[in-house]
Amino acid sequence: MMAALFAGMAGFGLLAAALSGRLPEAAAALLSGGEEALRLGLTLAGNFALWSGLMEVAGRSGLTDGLARALSPVIGVLLPEARPDPPSMAALAVSLTTGLLGLGEASVPAGLLAIAKLRAAPSLTHAEKGRACRRFVVLNCLSVQLLPTTMALLRLKAGSTAPLEVLPMVWLASAAGLLCGLGGLRLLEGKG
Repeated sequence: MMAALFAGMAGFGLLAAALSGRLPEAAAALLSGGEEALRLGLTLAGNFALWSGLMEVAGRSGLTDGLARALSPVIGVLLPEARPDPPSMAALAVSLTTGLLGLGEASVPAGLLAIAKLRAAPSLTHAEKGRACRRFVVLNCLSVQLLPTTMALLRLKAGSTAPLEVLPMVWLASAAGLLCGLGGLRLLEGKG
């Protein structure tokens, strides 16, 4: 589906360029845009590799277990079903921490592991697993960020002299998103 969408957009753009007599400019932009996309992709891949490696080291060193203990009061309030299952709590802590650090792309593997741990938790009923997974997906998609590192990297690459100057707005947007997302989920679950 996405391939067809992108092909359609590219075809429409080329058709519009041809009809307006600006096909040479469109071809030049296409080639230079591809080069820029490759550079950006490599930059983000380096960032992803760094943070994924650090999270792996944190897991092997036991830091994630400590993190799970430190975040357990917050996770317990947001996802009370996960409290009785320590492996789920640890996976949730890692995933939520990567989100808090603004590592959206690095939080995907951690998020998938957290969902797998929740679904495999023997102490949870099927309904509890469903509620916990829905709430976790909402939290993960909200991308609540304390330190938006990927955004800061992108702003730095774009030439910003103060890539973190947007922190107050990021915090405000994160808080608003959290309230709206959890409020909407509560309404949809029929508890609003």
